[in-house]
Amino acid sequence: MHAELALTVLCNNEAIDGLMAEHGLAIWLSTGQHNWLFDCGSGETLQHNAEQLHIPLGACKQVILSHGHQDHTGGLAILWQQGIVPVLAHPDVTLPRYSRHPDKPVRSIGMPSTVVSQLWQLPEHYRQWSTKAVRLNAWMGTSGVIPRCLPYEDTGGPFFLDAAGFQVDGLQDDQALWINTVEGLIVLLGCCHSGLINTIARLRQLTGIQRIAGIIGGLHLLHASQERLHHTLTALASIAPDFMYLGHCTGNEIIPRLQQALPHTRIEALAAGCRYRFTPSPLSEAANKDDL
Repeated sequence: MHAELALTVLCNNEAIDGLMAEHGLAIWLSTGQHNWLFDCGSGETLQHNAEQLHIPLGACKQVILSHGHQDHTGGLAILWQQGIVPVLAHPDVTLPRYSRHPDKPVRSIGMPSTVVSQLWQLPEHYRQWSTKAVRLNAWMGTSGVIPRCLPYEDTGGPFFLDAAGFQVDGLQDDQALWINTVEGLIVLLGCCHSGLINTIARLRQLTGIQRIAGIIGGLHLLHASQERLHHTLTALASIAPDFMYLGHCTGNEIIPRLQQALPHTRIEALAAGCRYRFTPSPLSEAANKDDL
């Protein structure tokens, strides 16, 4: 039996009293002996919230980035003030990124240039680039690149690699984190730009575990079409997770729809300061895959 794993939401669009909210996401994972940070927010609230929650950022073992948008990577600059920490991410994570919503100014939304510069100044072994799934320990790992098998699951927004809007950004660097527990897989999502159902299919294939115990993070369904929502809700009814703790880019109006469609699933809104505890379980040898 492995030590209990504690998950603490450090950055999110909503926050409990005494903490600060931002448009971003960061989740601290700790066994007491080892600590990881899944995404690190925009940098606006990470240090304040960590101090209020007594989270020792300087004890972080590794940062896992879900993708290269500013609201998930800007906090690296804050984290590095506590000491150099390795960063595990897809090699595209530093690419320039832009958002081009109709009737809105073009916005640069990639990793801040100052953070990119700091990242490239680190010793090479601190930049842990991988397009493949990475096994972090006996019970946790990354998805690597997620195949886009379902046509209705798009990236969730008008994203481009250039300000002029000629190069569509498929966000191939999007990845998820999986944790195997005694209840089944827990899926941690940054923005889920690959699509929730695509992501779950990838993690099931990787781990050999079919049971999805829970989903935590952002779903990026705030601009989803009715067709996509219908397909997603239908698939989730079949998947039947025990819980979904959702925030950041999910869309506030989506949570009531999920609650109505999935009456047997515990669905709650995330907030900075939320804490969850799980019991990890190592994958069986039979479940191990070549790319893990």
